[in-house]
Amino acid sequence: MYDFCLTPIYALLLAVGGLVGYLTKGSIASLGGGMGSAVVLSVCTYVSLQAYHKGQLCQPATLVSLVISAALAWVMWQRYSRTGKLMPAGMVAGLSAAMTAFYVWNLLLFKPNLPVPKQH
Repeated sequence: MYDFCLTPIYALLLAVGGLVGYLTKGSIASLGGGMGSAVVLSVCTYVSLQAYHKGQLCQPATLVSLVISAALAWVMWQRYSRTGKLMPAGMVAGLSAAMTAFYVWNLLLFKPNLPVPKQH
């Protein structure tokens, strides 16, 4: 499965989580972290999809997504360990850890079946 298949869903969940954190608790950090991560992940999705349409892979976009998901997994795991709260820290840590594993798999083990670019 290509990275652009799951990344938009992950980005959307992070954006919604950041917005909810801001609206319910007034947390600027949640808003910035959620929306900022979502924007970068969305750009990575776009770049990766464009490369796919050209019959290529864009591993740098997947690598950036990996760094973001690993950082979020680490930070939110630390927060979950301190607070014990499943929402949002535990959920974001778990989701980000799963996406980190997906990106590692994508970079190391995924054997793509890329489309052949159209000749003009």
